[in-house]
Amino acid sequence: MPGSLFIISAASGTGKTSLVKALRRDHPTLTVSISHTTRAPRPGERDGHDYHFVSASAFAAAVAAGDFLEHAEVFGHHYGTARASVTTLLAADRDVLLEIDWQGAAQIRQLYPQAVAIFILPPTLAALAERLRARAQDSSAVIARRLQQAQADMAHCTDFDYLIINDDFDQALSDLRAITAAARLRTPQQSQRQAGLLRDLLSNEL
Repeated sequence: MPGSLFIISAASGTGKTSLVKALRRDHPTLTVSISHTTRAPRPGERDGHDYHFVSASAFAAAVAAGDFLEHAEVFGHHYGTARASVTTLLAADRDVLLEIDWQGAAQIRQLYPQAVAIFILPPTLAALAERLRARAQDSSAVIARRLQQAQADMAHCTDFDYLIINDDFDQALSDLRAITAAARLRTPQQSQRQAGLLRDLLSNEL
């Protein structure tokens, strides 16, 4: 019984992670896939909770073995989504959410064309720059590079099924909830979940 697969992409600093955390609080069947990465943990991040932190050699071995559904290089670090965990969850009717960039999204949609792809945009470039500065994690030079990369990432937003503008957080969260709720009601998923009901309704016996 397949669950729904969601892809959420956004430029760095758009508020994607905060929206996903809020969504999980009221979506009990949603599981966020934990990516593998070769970058070092940031302050407060935990291995196996935020990411699976692995060495470059271990990541390369996993790629060679076909262990990833998708993988990409972002800012000099590699990120990948484990194949086994996603396929197992979907088969158990768990909804799975992937927080990945547009490169990974394109790879996933080739394998799962039914996946629901959502791109989150900032209200303005100025607002995005301010959010990056407010995080106080990067130098001015790094922030400038991130903004340049953000524009390159946002150029791919029209490849996605839905666009959410994260200007007002509550409204953006409401939009995200609506999309995930509607996806679970699509006919292919409901036809399998409600197979018994459909048999009863469509039988000739009254």
